[in-house]
Amino acid sequence: MGRVTERRRTIRIRDGAVSTRPDTLVAEEPLEIRLNGKPLAITMRTPGDDFALAAGFLVSEGVIGDRGDVRSIVYCAGATAEGVNTYNVVDVGLAPGVEVPDITLERNVYTTSSCGLCGKASLDAVRTTTRHPVADAPPLRIGPALLSALPDRLRASQRVFDRTGGLHAAALFSESGELMDVREDVGRHNAVDKLVGRALTDGRLPLSRSVLLVSGRASFELAQKAVMAGIPVLAAVSAPSSLAVDLAAETGLTLVGFLRGPSMNVYAGEHRIALDAAQPTGTVSGDAVS
Repeated sequence: MGRVTERRRTIRIRDGAVSTRPDTLVAEEPLEIRLNGKPLAITMRTPGDDFALAAGFLVSEGVIGDRGDVRSIVYCAGATAEGVNTYNVVDVGLAPGVEVPDITLERNVYTTSSCGLCGKASLDAVRTTTRHPVADAPPLRIGPALLSALPDRLRASQRVFDRTGGLHAAALFSESGELMDVREDVGRHNAVDKLVGRALTDGRLPLSRSVLLVSGRASFELAQKAVMAGIPVLAAVSAPSSLAVDLAAETGLTLVGFLRGPSMNVYAGEHRIALDAAQPTGTVSGDAVS
Protein backbone atom coordinates (compact mmCIF):
# COMPACT_ATOMS: atom_id res chain seq x y z
CA MET A 1 0.00 0.00 0.00
CA GLY A 2 1.24 3.48 -0.85
CA ARG A 3 2.84 5.55 1.88
CA VAL A 4 1.67 8.99 2.94
CA THR A 5 5.14 10.43 2.31
CA GLU A 6 8.10 9.55 0.09
CA ARG A 7 11.74 10.62 -0.04
CA ARG A 8 13.34 12.18 -3.12
CA ARG A 9 16.82 13.53 -3.81
CA THR A 10 16.95 17.30 -4.13
CA ILE A 11 19.58 19.96 -4.72
CA ARG A 12 19.29 22.79 -2.21
CA ILE A 13 20.55 26.27 -2.93
CA ARG A 14 20.72 28.59 0.07
CA ASP A 15 22.47 31.95 -0.14
CA GLY A 16 24.68 30.67 -2.96
CA ALA A 17 25.64 27.47 -1.15
CA VAL A 18 24.73 24.22 -2.97
CA SER A 19 24.09 20.94 -1.21
CA THR A 20 22.40 17.62 -1.94
CA ARG A 21 20.00 16.01 0.46
CA PRO A 22 16.79 13.95 0.52
CA ASP A 23 13.49 15.78 0.89
CA THR A 24 10.21 14.47 2.28
CA LEU A 25 7.33 14.80 -0.18
CA VAL A 26 3.65 14.07 0.14
CA ALA A 27 2.66 10.96 -1.81
CA GLU A 28 0.14 11.25 -4.62
CA GLU A 29 -1.44 8.20 -6.23
CA PRO A 30 -4.65 7.58 -8.21
CA LEU A 31 -7.62 5.97 -6.52
CA GLU A 32 -10.30 4.40 -8.69
CA ILE A 33 -13.68 4.25 -7.00
CA ARG A 34 -16.01 1.51 -8.23
CA LEU A 35 -19.69 1.21 -7.38
CA ASN A 36 -21.10 -2.32 -7.30
CA GLY A 37 -18.12 -3.39 -9.40
CA LYS A 38 -18.54 -0.69 -12.05
CA PRO A 39 -15.89 2.06 -12.45
CA LEU A 40 -17.26 5.41 -11.29
CA ALA A 41 -14.45 7.91 -10.68
CA ILE A 42 -10.71 8.36 -10.40
CA THR A 43 -9.23 10.84 -7.97
CA MET A 44 -5.62 11.76 -7.24
CA ARG A 45 -5.19 11.44 -3.51
CA THR A 46 -2.78 10.88 -0.65
CA PRO A 47 -3.03 7.17 0.28
CA GLY A 48 -4.77 6.51 3.55
CA ASP A 49 -8.41 6.57 4.72
CA ASP A 50 -9.34 5.28 1.27
CA PHE A 51 -12.57 3.63 2.44
CA ALA A 52 -13.65 6.84 4.15
CA LEU A 53 -12.71 8.79 1.02
CA ALA A 54 -14.87 6.55 -1.16
CA ALA A 55 -17.80 6.72 1.26
CA GLY A 56 -17.55 10.50 1.57
CA PHE A 57 -17.42 10.87 -2.20
CA LEU A 58 -20.63 8.88 -2.53
CA VAL A 59 -22.30 11.02 0.13
CA SER A 60 -21.42 14.16 -1.81
CA GLU A 61 -22.79 12.54 -4.98
CA GLY A 62 -26.09 11.78 -3.28
CA VAL A 63 -25.70 8.01 -3.68
CA ILE A 64 -25.64 7.19 0.04
CA GLY A 65 -26.64 9.05 3.17
CA ASP A 66 -26.40 6.49 5.95
CA ARG A 67 -24.00 3.69 6.87
CA GLY A 68 -26.86 1.25 6.34
CA ASP A 69 -26.70 2.07 2.62
CA VAL A 70 -23.28 0.41 2.37
CA ARG A 71 -22.93 -3.35 2.24
CA SER A 72 -19.16 -3.46 1.86
CA ILE A 73 -16.06 -1.44 0.94
CA VAL A 74 -13.06 -3.47 -0.21
CA TYR A 75 -9.82 -3.12 -2.12
CA CYS A 76 -9.99 -4.89 -5.46
CA ALA A 77 -7.54 -7.76 -5.67
CA GLY A 78 -5.88 -8.35 -9.01
CA ALA A 79 -6.36 -4.76 -10.08
CA THR A 80 -3.56 -4.98 -12.64
CA ALA A 81 -3.00 -7.26 -15.63
CA GLU A 82 -0.39 -9.10 -13.57
CA GLY A 83 -2.92 -9.72 -10.82
CA VAL A 84 -1.17 -7.42 -8.34
CA ASN A 85 -3.24 -5.60 -5.77
CA THR A 86 -2.15 -1.97 -5.95
CA TYR A 87 -4.47 -0.82 -3.16
CA ASN A 88 -5.48 1.93 -5.57
CA VAL A 89 -8.87 0.48 -6.54
CA VAL A 90 -11.78 0.49 -4.09
CA ASP A 91 -15.16 -1.12 -4.72
CA VAL A 92 -18.18 0.05 -2.74
CA GLY A 93 -21.03 -2.45 -2.60
CA LEU A 94 -24.42 -0.92 -1.91
CA ALA A 95 -26.90 -2.56 0.41
CA PRO A 96 -29.89 -4.29 -1.21
CA GLY A 97 -32.60 -1.84 -2.15
CA VAL A 98 -30.38 1.23 -2.33
CA GLU A 99 -31.26 3.08 -5.51
CA VAL A 100 -28.42 4.37 -7.64
CA PRO A 101 -29.10 7.62 -9.51
CA ASP A 102 -28.55 7.16 -13.24
CA ILE A 103 -26.27 10.20 -13.48
CA THR A 104 -23.64 8.60 -11.27
CA LEU A 105 -23.51 5.47 -13.38
CA GLU A 106 -23.53 7.19 -16.78
CA ARG A 107 -20.56 9.43 -16.17
CA ASN A 108 -16.95 8.51 -15.67
CA VAL A 109 -15.11 11.27 -13.86
CA TYR A 110 -11.41 12.06 -13.76
CA THR A 111 -10.92 14.14 -10.65
CA THR A 112 -7.63 15.97 -10.20
CA SER A 113 -6.30 16.96 -6.81
CA SER A 114 -7.21 20.61 -7.46
CA CYS A 115 -10.62 20.28 -9.11
CA GLY A 116 -13.20 17.72 -8.15
CA LEU A 117 -15.74 18.93 -10.70
CA CYS A 118 -13.80 18.15 -13.87
CA GLY A 119 -15.98 16.08 -16.18
CA LYS A 120 -19.33 17.37 -14.90
CA ALA A 121 -21.68 17.89 -17.82
CA SER A 122 -23.29 20.96 -16.31
CA LEU A 123 -23.62 22.99 -13.17
CA ASP A 124 -27.05 21.50 -12.55
CA ALA A 125 -25.51 18.02 -12.35
CA VAL A 126 -23.78 18.87 -9.07
CA ARG A 127 -26.81 20.45 -7.43
CA THR A 128 -27.82 17.09 -6.02
CA THR A 129 -30.57 16.86 -3.46
CA THR A 130 -29.17 16.23 -0.01
CA ARG A 131 -30.67 13.73 2.37
CA HIS A 132 -29.48 15.94 5.22
CA PRO A 133 -30.74 19.50 4.68
CA VAL A 134 -28.99 22.17 6.71
CA ALA A 135 -31.54 22.34 9.50
CA ASP A 136 -29.81 22.85 12.82
CA ALA A 137 -32.49 23.42 15.43
CA PRO A 138 -31.93 25.50 17.37
CA PRO A 139 -29.45 27.23 15.03
CA LEU A 140 -25.81 27.28 16.06
CA ARG A 141 -24.51 30.55 17.41
CA ILE A 142 -20.76 30.80 16.84
CA GLY A 143 -18.83 33.77 18.19
CA PRO A 144 -16.11 35.42 16.08
CA ALA A 145 -13.57 34.78 18.83
CA LEU A 146 -14.24 31.04 18.69
CA LEU A 147 -13.97 30.99 14.89
CA SER A 148 -10.72 32.94 14.95
CA ALA A 149 -9.12 30.30 17.20
CA LEU A 150 -9.91 27.38 14.89
CA PRO A 151 -7.17 27.81 12.21
CA ASP A 152 -4.41 27.55 14.82
CA ARG A 153 -6.01 24.41 16.23
CA LEU A 154 -6.18 22.91 12.76
CA ARG A 155 -2.59 23.85 11.98
CA ALA A 156 -1.37 22.25 15.22
CA SER A 157 -2.98 18.96 14.13
CA GLN A 158 -1.40 18.82 10.65
CA ARG A 159 1.27 16.23 11.32
CA VAL A 160 2.12 15.39 7.73
CA PHE A 161 2.11 19.04 6.63
CA ASP A 162 4.88 19.73 9.12
CA ARG A 163 7.07 17.21 7.28
CA THR A 164 6.13 18.05 3.69
CA GLY A 165 4.45 21.47 3.50
CA GLY A 166 2.34 20.00 0.69
CA LEU A 167 -1.03 18.95 2.08
CA HIS A 168 -4.46 20.47 2.43
CA ALA A 169 -6.39 19.84 5.62
CA ALA A 170 -10.01 19.78 6.70
CA ALA A 171 -11.28 19.60 10.25
CA LEU A 172 -14.57 19.21 12.04
CA PHE A 173 -15.16 21.21 15.20
CA SER A 174 -18.03 21.09 17.64
CA GLU A 175 -20.09 24.19 18.29
CA SER A 176 -17.96 24.76 21.39
CA GLY A 177 -14.72 24.64 19.38
CA GLU A 178 -13.65 21.10 20.25
CA LEU A 179 -11.65 19.38 17.50
CA MET A 180 -13.67 16.32 16.47
CA ASP A 181 -11.66 15.06 13.51
CA VAL A 182 -8.99 16.20 11.06
CA ARG A 183 -7.83 14.75 7.75
CA GLU A 184 -5.05 15.70 5.34
CA ASP A 185 -4.76 15.07 1.63
CA VAL A 186 -3.10 16.44 -1.49
CA GLY A 187 -6.62 17.41 -2.61
CA ARG A 188 -8.76 19.65 -0.42
CA HIS A 189 -11.93 17.94 -1.62
CA ASN A 190 -10.46 14.54 -0.68
CA ALA A 191 -9.73 15.75 2.84
CA VAL A 192 -13.38 16.73 3.24
CA ASP A 193 -14.59 13.43 1.77
CA LYS A 194 -12.42 11.55 4.28
CA LEU A 195 -14.03 13.50 7.13
CA VAL A 196 -17.55 12.90 5.85
CA GLY A 197 -16.90 9.26 5.05
CA ARG A 198 -15.55 8.63 8.53
CA ALA A 199 -18.61 10.30 10.02
CA LEU A 200 -20.87 8.10 7.88
CA THR A 201 -19.18 4.86 8.94
CA ASP A 202 -19.37 6.00 12.57
CA GLY A 203 -23.09 6.74 12.23
CA ARG A 204 -22.67 10.47 12.89
CA LEU A 205 -24.47 11.91 9.84
CA PRO A 206 -25.91 14.48 9.62
CA LEU A 207 -23.20 16.67 11.14
CA SER A 208 -25.77 19.26 12.15
CA ARG A 209 -23.92 20.65 15.18
CA SER A 210 -20.48 21.08 13.66
CA VAL A 211 -18.20 23.53 11.89
CA LEU A 212 -16.14 22.48 8.87
CA LEU A 213 -12.82 24.31 8.46
CA VAL A 214 -10.71 23.96 5.32
CA SER A 215 -7.13 25.13 4.95
CA GLY A 216 -7.51 26.66 1.48
CA ARG A 217 -10.26 28.37 -0.45
CA ALA A 218 -13.98 27.56 -0.30
CA SER A 219 -14.99 26.28 -3.73
CA PHE A 220 -18.49 25.39 -4.90
CA GLU A 221 -17.65 21.73 -4.46
CA LEU A 222 -16.62 22.11 -0.82
CA ALA A 223 -19.81 24.04 -0.10
CA GLN A 224 -21.75 21.24 -1.78
CA LYS A 225 -20.01 18.60 0.32
CA ALA A 226 -20.83 20.51 3.50
CA VAL A 227 -24.50 20.76 2.50
CA MET A 228 -24.70 17.07 1.56
CA ALA A 229 -23.40 16.13 5.03
CA GLY A 230 -25.77 18.51 6.81
CA ILE A 231 -22.95 20.73 8.07
CA PRO A 232 -24.30 24.20 8.93
CA VAL A 233 -21.05 26.20 8.97
CA LEU A 234 -18.18 26.15 6.46
CA ALA A 235 -15.13 28.30 7.18
CA ALA A 236 -12.05 28.75 5.02
CA VAL A 237 -8.77 30.56 5.57
CA SER A 238 -8.87 31.82 1.99
CA ALA A 239 -11.48 33.16 -0.44
CA PRO A 240 -14.75 31.57 -1.50
CA SER A 241 -15.90 31.41 -5.09
CA SER A 242 -19.03 33.20 -6.27
CA LEU A 243 -20.80 29.88 -6.85
CA ALA A 244 -19.95 28.75 -3.32
CA VAL A 245 -21.58 31.90 -1.98
CA ASP A 246 -24.64 31.38 -4.20
CA LEU A 247 -25.02 27.78 -3.04
CA ALA A 248 -24.62 28.78 0.60
CA ALA A 249 -27.31 31.42 0.26
CA GLU A 250 -29.68 28.97 -1.47
CA THR A 251 -29.26 26.18 1.08
CA GLY A 252 -28.90 28.11 4.32
CA LEU A 253 -25.22 27.27 4.80
CA THR A 254 -23.14 29.73 6.80
CA LEU A 255 -20.04 30.54 4.75
CA VAL A 256 -17.03 32.28 6.26
CA GLY A 257 -13.93 33.19 4.25
CA PHE A 258 -10.56 34.85 4.86
CA LEU A 259 -10.56 33.48 8.41
CA ARG A 260 -7.22 34.83 9.59
CA GLY A 261 -6.72 35.73 13.20
CA PRO A 262 -9.51 38.02 14.40
CA SER A 263 -10.47 38.94 10.82
CA MET A 264 -13.03 37.17 8.66
CA ASN A 265 -15.72 37.74 6.05
CA VAL A 266 -19.20 36.27 6.43
CA TYR A 267 -20.72 35.71 2.98
CA ALA A 268 -23.95 33.90 3.83
CA GLY A 269 -25.87 32.55 6.81
CA GLU A 270 -24.87 35.37 9.13
CA HIS A 271 -27.68 34.42 11.52
CA ARG A 272 -25.35 31.75 12.99
CA ILE A 273 -22.57 34.23 13.72
CA ALA A 274 -22.89 35.97 17.08
CA LEU A 275 -22.20 39.42 15.66
CA ASP A 276 -23.25 41.00 18.94
CA ALA A 277 -20.06 39.50 20.37
CA ALA A 278 -17.92 41.45 17.90
CA GLN A 279 -17.16 45.12 17.66
CA PRO A 280 -18.91 46.56 14.58
CA THR A 281 -16.03 48.29 12.83
CA GLY A 282 -16.81 47.44 9.18
CA THR A 283 -19.62 47.80 6.71
CA VAL A 284 -22.33 45.45 5.57
CA SER A 285 -22.94 44.94 1.87
CA GLY A 286 -25.25 42.25 0.53
CA ASP A 287 -24.64 38.98 2.30
CA ALA A 288 -21.04 39.75 3.27
CA VAL A 289 -19.81 41.21 6.52
CA SER A 290 -16.29 42.62 6.42
